[in-house]
Amino acid sequence: MTLEVVTFGCRLNIVESEALRLQAEAAGLTDVAIVNSCAVTSEATRQARQAIRRLKRERPDRPVIVTGCAAQIEPARFAAMPEADRILGNDEKLAPESWAALARSNSLGEPGATPDEKVAVGDIMARSTLRAPVTGRFAGHTRGFVQVQNGCDHRCTFCVIPFGRGNSRSLPQADVVAQCRRLVEAGAREIVLTGVDLTSYGRDLPGSPMLGTLAQAILDALPELPRLRLSSIDAVEVDDTLRDLIAGEARLMPHLHLSLQAGDDLILKRMKRRHSREDAIRFCSEIRTLRPDIVFGADLIAGFPTEDEAMFGRSLSLVEECGLSFVHVFPYSARPETPAARMPQLPGGVVAERAARLRAAAELAQERHLAQRIGRRLTVLTERGNTGRAEDFTLVRFARDVAAGQIVPATGHTADGRALLAA
Repeated sequence: MTLEVVTFGCRLNIVESEALRLQAEAAGLTDVAIVNSCAVTSEATRQARQAIRRLKRERPDRPVIVTGCAAQIEPARFAAMPEADRILGNDEKLAPESWAALARSNSLGEPGATPDEKVAVGDIMARSTLRAPVTGRFAGHTRGFVQVQNGCDHRCTFCVIPFGRGNSRSLPQADVVAQCRRLVEAGAREIVLTGVDLTSYGRDLPGSPMLGTLAQAILDALPELPRLRLSSIDAVEVDDTLRDLIAGEARLMPHLHLSLQAGDDLILKRMKRRHSREDAIRFCSEIRTLRPDIVFGADLIAGFPTEDEAMFGRSLSLVEECGLSFVHVFPYSARPETPAARMPQLPGGVVAERAARLRAAAELAQERHLAQRIGRRLTVLTERGNTGRAEDFTLVRFARDVAAGQIVPATGHTADGRALLAA
């Protein structure tokens, strides 16, 4: 009997999958399949439905439990699938009592349940506090992920994630530090702070502490922690304390992944983003001046509704003008009930072609980044599979066996387009 968890989407979902796995095991659910779905694109939702069918086809007798953002937003759609036995909301999936109730159920996996009987999905928008996942583990025995924030108060016109995650909620600083301490005591050499809108951290807490204050508190409380890293941030929300830490704190890793989405001001306005093209370029330039070894990644969307070739060109050139090294490219995907879905859509072929051009630019940028690091001495945190990440998030592959969880010097002698190759 095996408990299988299939995860789609963001780093946050990966962290939560580990937490719900532990809770399911603790409740005695040792022979179920859990699909932790994503709703960021229609393709992600399609893949989740495909996985549900595959899991039931492979093991018809094993219950399939569906959770995650897609399940939160469209519970009836998943409940209508005969292959799905239970649907849990995003808040419910992190509640130990949810898994205990499923373990006690005599009807889990039995045919004949109505869609209404399958669903346990509450009103995520009514949640005002954060139920943070506690994994007690860390990926690859090297890196610990701590969810410090969930939800989003912004309403970008293309995005359904606030309706899957709720409004912004933060974990109190003391709780964050306590989680970090447990991970460090368990052997983690790096802590990664994660959230849906990470730089909105603390606005809902007493005194409104900001992300910089939290990062400083972690570093002060855990002098033995070698590395602290941030997941995706919104550049316009970076506070002064965080800026000072980026500039002067060696233990805060010199890699920032930015939620940029586009490089044209009109498209940014139609997306209801809070920054301009110039804001993005200026931020990268200023931070690079403060910390010359900083490396930037970013999310960019290709083929947003109403985007013409000139508008797309400004997104394409942002890769160079911001000096991006790692780019996640998303072909625009209309999500039901979003304002962008009601805007004039581009033909699918145009979207695909622009996404391909943006990916090509991203690949060139990554190749240039790697080439600049050949022969340079790097400090690498090793992971499983004889790989590791440098401080600036460069992937390094070793030609020799290296134990996971070590911080070692390395010099890349060549690159394969995705990673440095080191002896």
